[in-house]
Order: sequence, then structure tokens, then C-alpha cells
Amino acid sequence: MPQGNVSPYGSWASPVTSDLIVSDNVKLVELAIDGEEIYWVEMRPTEAGRYVLVRCSFNGNCADVTPESFNVRTRVHEYGGGAFVAGDGAVCFSNFSDQRLYRQSSDGTPTPITPETDTRYADGVFDRQHDRLICVREDHTVPDAEAVNCLVSKRLDGIDGGEVIVSGRDFYASPRLSPDGTKLAWVEWDHPNMPWDGTELCVADRAADGSLGETIRIAGGLTESVLQPEWSPDGVLYFLSDRSGWWNLYRWVDQRAESLCSKDAEFGYPMWVFGMSSYGFQSTDSLICTYAENGIQYLASLDTRTLELKPLTTPFCSFRNLQVGSDFAVFVAGSLTRPTVVARIDLNTNDIDVLRHSSSVDIEEGYLSVPQAMTFPTEHGLTSHGYYYAPKNGDFEAPENELPPLLVKSHGGPTSATSSDFNLTIQYWTSRGFAVMDVNYGGSTGYGRAYRDRLRGEWGVVDVDDCVNSALYLARQRLADENRLAIDGGSAGGYTTLNALTFRDVFHAGASLYGISDLTVFVGDTHKFESRYLDSLIGPYPQCRDLYAQRSAINFVDQLSCPVIFFQGDEDKIVPPNQAELMVEALRNKGLPVAYLLFAGEQHGFRQSQNIKRALDAELYFYSRVFGFETADEIEPVEII
Repeated sequence: MPQGNVSPYGSWASPVTSDLIVSDNVKLVELAIDGEEIYWVEMRPTEAGRYVLVRCSFNGNCADVTPESFNVRTRVHEYGGGAFVAGDGAVCFSNFSDQRLYRQSSDGTPTPITPETDTRYADGVFDRQHDRLICVREDHTVPDAEAVNCLVSKRLDGIDGGEVIVSGRDFYASPRLSPDGTKLAWVEWDHPNMPWDGTELCVADRAADGSLGETIRIAGGLTESVLQPEWSPDGVLYFLSDRSGWWNLYRWVDQRAESLCSKDAEFGYPMWVFGMSSYGFQSTDSLICTYAENGIQYLASLDTRTLELKPLTTPFCSFRNLQVGSDFAVFVAGSLTRPTVVARIDLNTNDIDVLRHSSSVDIEEGYLSVPQAMTFPTEHGLTSHGYYYAPKNGDFEAPENELPPLLVKSHGGPTSATSSDFNLTIQYWTSRGFAVMDVNYGGSTGYGRAYRDRLRGEWGVVDVDDCVNSALYLARQRLADENRLAIDGGSAGGYTTLNALTFRDVFHAGASLYGISDLTVFVGDTHKFESRYLDSLIGPYPQCRDLYAQRSAINFVDQLSCPVIFFQGDEDKIVPPNQAELMVEALRNKGLPVAYLLFAGEQHGFRQSQNIKRALDAELYFYSRVFGFETADEIEPVEII
């Protein structure tokens, strides 16, 4: 590799191009095991963001299950998840275009089993004794009314909407049948709670005809988040609860919740989507689980008799969608320097097979920036967390005494987290000479409930302070140029970005991807799942109307004095386009440099390869004009007004 080409930061030529990122890249989500066969869903940007169900035999032969005209994705809660269930050689899945459920045998074609009505389905489990499917249903058939959620039992041999078996609460998730079919467990909660605020775990006996007896609430409440109920092979109910301040494992025995592994670690994740899984049973006596401790994630086995927890050695730094068989487990795994994979581990030998790569990209080490977990000081004597990536490109070095521009990344959610997973988009920036700070601001998950609760009533303040303080910390360490600090983020991260640019005088440019600029518009113009989310993040509306106005950047554009670029999908139901357009118009009226790219056919988050590419290159082009460097790539110019 050539050495010593001197060129300003930001102008370095890189093999990590936007074409490379989108041309050979899929997103791996949702896993299931049916005997020795493994299923997963992959989102393919090259197929206009279609979600495809794939089946892999134990010998590693993989093939698409769903035909090209089908898109395996549900819109329950808009974020979806739990879009398919597999069992006995057949699958049931939700198709995105019509939101109907389809059944498909291993050698057959998809057949609809729900009617053409405005209803959606997710998070199903087969009821083999009655040839039915039990799942969450979200009913949108009443115009101008809030959707109605319930649990239904759906026949697999006919087109009907399902028999309602549990109803009356605002939300339901995780219906799970005991191995003998005599009990059903599920999770439920009401507005204004989100599932990481407080949920209840319920159990009911089932009669021979499948009807449910009295509902018993065994765990959870307004301030206890209970997630992921699962039955062990011998019929004991396990679950996750954060009653200790951390999502730890429990089981229900002798009419009480027994702690299995008391640890300052997170064994679960916030339930943004259905079907999330962080543990499963190898046998009655052995449970396989994942947990995060001090920002690092582990795969482990737990002896359910002795309660001994043993980490398993793997080359991975993150684990998602864990599914467990009798002698193997599969998961979506991330590592520091290689793209995400679907991996299978032999639980007897610890041997690992990679079944699917999200990308075949293999970047030379000289172009790779390895994340460094970093803790930095923030407001009120506290510390916050993030991952720092130094500029890295073996072909170039910067002029003497030049410091790199910094891009601070604010993750979405906001009740979510970033990870140290290999991320080609971050490498796109670092290999061109940018430093990157990926911030897990207060409110992020993975650090316990107290850290998560820092954002309660403080959204738009704590997250902004932490992003600002991360940039100032790196500038003080001379790891970034204090005069070339930028911030970007999508969705809730876009809100943090806009507030950081408006209410703090630290950043010199920013990019908002489908971000929120006016909280009051968001209150009245979003979907059911998040319609009361801001009650905890800001305060109840309209009682706290003034606070909503104070935290909305659109009301303070006079304080914004740096360039911003906006990216938006025209079909976004979570953050509608008018959010970006209100801000763009205000900036234009003020005469500040601003750019706006609206992508047709995109929802919340970009799934089409040409739009992912365009957004990435356009952001680089925008910064090059603001920070005064020439890009090595030829990029279609962006109109900056």
C-alpha cells in the first residue's frame, strides 16, 4: 500500500465508496429455527428494499422462500418485526403491500389466510393442537380512530381475521404457548408507557378447545419493564425484568419470580420491534443468552440448576435475534472489522459456521478504523459513553498540524443505542479523513435503567449536552478540529441534531435525516405506538405545551447560524415530510445555507440503494462546501440555497 501522500483531511480517496456500500449489502433481521432448518429475513437495497425470507438447511444450502412479488414485513407499530413464524416445514408471514397473512409450505406458493381489510398481524406462534396461529392484530378499519390492538387466534385453513382471545389494553406482544399447550403467556401495557417504561406479564390457562381462563398478572407494572416471556422445555415460564435496575433473567416458580443471574448487565433490549430474542433453551437444564456489560456484549450459557453463567468464546462483539436448538444456536452477529453475519455455533464443540454474510466486502486493514469505547465528562458531574473512530487511510496523511473534521453521530430511538459493530458507513467517513464519535447519550440502552431514565423529561437537553460534550472533549484532546465540528442523526437522532445546532453554539454544520423539528406537530401526526412516547421524554401534552415549544428547533431558527442539509422520505408516517419542510423554509427565509433532498417511495429510514447512496454522498458534498475541502470522489452537486 502506498505511503505518505499528503492531503487535507476529508479529501482522501477511499475504496469505501457509496456504490460499494449499497451494491453488495443486505440487512439481516429476524431468525427462526424449525428442526434443523434455519430461517431469516434479509432486506435487500438492490431490490428496492424488499424483505426476503430465506431458508437454510443444516448442511448450509440456502434458498429464498418467498417469491419475488412478496415482501416479508409487517407494519404493526409501524416498526414491525415478528413478520413470520416457521414450523413443521411451513411458514406464515405478513406481506408488506397488503398486510395480509400468507401461509406457505416448503414446496408451495403463498396462500392468503386473512381477508383484504385494513388489519395488520405480527409476533405469531403456531398452536399445533388446534391448527391455528396466535398473534398480535392491529385493526385500522375504523376511519379517524386510533388503531385497536389485541391477541387473536387465527385458523390456518381459511380466510378470516381471527377470533379475539385477549383485548382491552392498548398494546400486546409476545404471545407464547407452553410446550403442552395448556397455558398462554403474553405481555401487555397501556398509554402513555412505552414497553421499556412499564409492561405486565400475564398468564392464562387454556381449555381443551383453546379458550382462555382467568388472566393472572405475575410480573411488571407501571415502572417495571418485563419482556421476552419464554417457556422452558419442562413448562417453566422465564422472562426478563428490570426491577433490579437492569434487564435480568427471572423465572416463575412457586408463585414467585426467582432471579437467575443478578448482574449489573442488560440481558435484553428495548422492544422497538416484535420478535426480539436474547435467550433460548438448549435443554431443561441449559439456557443460552446474550448480555451487555460496560458497553460490551457477550454470548453465554446459563445452567438453570446451579445458575452458573459461562461466557462462550466467539470472534463477535454483538449478538441479536438469538435462537437456540438442542445442540446449536444461531444469531445475527457483528464484529469490529467485518460485516454482520448470520452465524451458527455448535454448543458441544464451540465451532462456528457463518451461514450468510451481510456483505462480501473485505476492506484492507490499512483503511479500517477500529472503534474505541470512550467515556467522557458531561453535565452535572456525570459521564456518558460513545465509540470514537480515528481517521484511517494507509494511502494518505494529513498536512502537519492539521486536525481532522469531526462528525458526531446521534442514534435514533432515542431509547436505543449504537454499538461497536463494523459499520461501512462510518468507515466511509474515517477513510476520507473524518474523525467520528458515535454517541450513546444519556437515555441510551445497555447501561441500566438509571442511565436510560436520564432522558425522562429531558429529551432535547441531556442528549444534546452529551453530543456537544463529546465533541468538546475530543477537541480538547486534539483529536478533532474545534472549528470543523459536524453532527448528524436520523429520526430521534435528527431531533437531537437540530437541537444541538439551534440551542448550542458548538457545531458548524449538520445533517438531519427524517428528524423532528416541531414536537407539537409530532404529537398530533404520528402513529399509535409512539403517540404518547413524548409524555415521558418531554411531559404530557397539552399540559406541557410551553415545554414542547421550548424544545422545538423550529421556534428558534433565529438562534441557528450554521448550514444544515435535510433528507426525507415522502411516505414517512413516523416523521412526516412536513417536519423537514417547515425547518427548510425557515432557514431559507433566514438566508442560511440549506439543502433538502426528498426521496420518493421511502418510509422511515431509507431502503432503496440509490437513495442510500445519494444521501451519503450528498452529505459529504455538503460538508466539503462548508469546511472547504475538495472531495476525491466525483459527486453529483447538491443545490444549496
